[in-house]
Amino acid sequence: MPHSIIQKYFPQLTARQLEQFSMLDALYRDWNAKINVISRKDIDQLYLHHVLHSLAIARYYRFVPGTKILDFGTGGGFPGIPLAIMFPECSFKLIDGTGKKIRVAQEVSNAIGLKNCQPEHLRGEDEKGQYDFVVSRAVMPLPDLYLAPTA
Repeated sequence: MPHSIIQKYFPQLTARQLEQFSMLDALYRDWNAKINVISRKDIDQLYLHHVLHSLAIARYYRFVPGTKILDFGTGGGFPGIPLAIMFPECSFKLIDGTGKKIRVAQEVSNAIGLKNCQPEHLRGEDEKGQYDFVVSRAVMPLPDLYLAPTA
């Protein structure tokens, strides 16, 4: 099972969480054939390079139930979807400015039955919600994120 690497690092997962993680491979392969969400050379490493990478924060920090998390620049749902599986009692909003990638995140989220995940086609500067945490993976170079103070 390709998702067994997830269970190796997170042995406390419920049967439902394991089922949701196991569904990701077929879903992302199907969507990746239609829309290039993950590098075609990297799709065989989905769990190691994308899912486990998205869960790295969960090895060091446990979000408490009710926490609101924004995934800024989610692309096809990373890190938001794996984190939403890991923390079912938290609320995740996944935003991205590329509509076709958000569609993938929405379809994957629906297919695995995530109730705590809200993907939305929205640019980061247009997000007006309040969140306890913001997570992201490789949105843009750090100097581009820096906003110089205005006089």
